[in-house]
Amino acid sequence: MNLNKYETIYILQPNITESENLILINEYKALIKKYGGNNIVVQHKGRRHLNYNIKSYYDGIYVQINYTASSNLVRILEKAMRLSQHVIRYMTIKNCHMNDIKI
Repeated sequence: MNLNKYETIYILQPNITESENLILINEYKALIKKYGGNNIVVQHKGRRHLNYNIKSYYDGIYVQINYTASSNLVRILEKAMRLSQHVIRYMTIKNCHMNDIKI
């Protein structure tokens, strides 16, 4: 199984409490571990003003998760975020550094 480095950033509704935020983070970390992900690093980016409103929200709470996993796990994690009522937007990118590219 080929593991890649991924970075997922998601935006939560601004009215979510800190305890609900921590519950969501722990759920996503447990999901990543359950499906074979590792090297999980979570960063709270805090509450920020959105450049345009998303689902009638002008602010959002940004959370970034960096991890190593298979592409199948990314689909599972994004599905969990899509089904969450608290997540208003998410995006996952594959970290590909120039040092990893062989010419």
